[in-house]
Amino acid sequence: MSLIDIPKTVSRLKDHLRAITEEIGERTMFSPDKLVETARYIQSVHRENGLRAELEHYPCHDFAATNVIAFSGNPEAAAGTFIVGAHYDCVLGTTGADDNASAIAVQLEVARQLEAMRQSGFSPPAAVKFVSFALEEYPAYWNGCMGSRVHAKRMRTRAESTEGMICLEMVGYCRREPGSQTYPLALRRFGFPDRGDFISIVGNRRSRVLVEEMRESFSKNPDLPVVSLSVPLNGWILPAVRRSDHASFWSRGYKAVMVTDSSFLRNPNYHLPADTMKTLDLEFMAEVVESLLIFLMSRRGAGVS
Repeated sequence: MSLIDIPKTVSRLKDHLRAITEEIGERTMFSPDKLVETARYIQSVHRENGLRAELEHYPCHDFAATNVIAFSGNPEAAAGTFIVGAHYDCVLGTTGADDNASAIAVQLEVARQLEAMRQSGFSPPAAVKFVSFALEEYPAYWNGCMGSRVHAKRMRTRAESTEGMICLEMVGYCRREPGSQTYPLALRRFGFPDRGDFISIVGNRRSRVLVEEMRESFSKNPDLPVVSLSVPLNGWILPAVRRSDHASFWSRGYKAVMVTDSSFLRNPNYHLPADTMKTLDLEFMAEVVESLLIFLMSRRGAGVS
């Protein structure tokens, strides 16, 4: 039995995707006004759903970039706090439906569902901090304007702990035909599925327990296959697995995982104008919401930092 109403979840995900990719459109560091508009949208949705939401500003060249932070549950009363993060920008020349509006839509819906459960009297054991990062894509990835780097650094400076950071990176593209999934050469001998209909959980060695706990929880959702991978040497042995916001937390010594549809290894529209919402599988995205809720509702904190 599903925890959520899949058709209603699909409808809300579609609304978020339409607002971000069609009404707001291209969101890059070259269009700061669009970043501001997106941040306001995310904050307003959180507040409408009853979450406390605030803005984290930081300087980026000649403008102020903004991370959006929302809280579900009381960290002081909960058995630990998880971070669910996703970047809301995209590359120049695309509206970035899978990369990364899909992740923001899923993040917003997970937050809404969790808060609704709390308000109805059920309190998941862990608190959750939802962080929507302003910038992740090139050239921010290389120039210090990356929102997750700023946030992870500030957390470490303040000696803040977390049970783990869950990075949502491209979670909306699904292909079910044989041969639709590819892998880096180093992984091709491990017998991973050749159909692109699963969600991946990727961590470094420090995060391997979290990877296994998430895989076990996700496996309870029979409608979303899951594949997991723990990579040594902080992912540097396989650089493709570092290409998102979780790596900012790895670099600061935090446990972090990436939840992804595998990006360019599956989606042929990666970083192209063709990355539009009509290419996404909204039921697949709804199942990602379901699997994340299964994990967050069942995971008890263990004081991990």
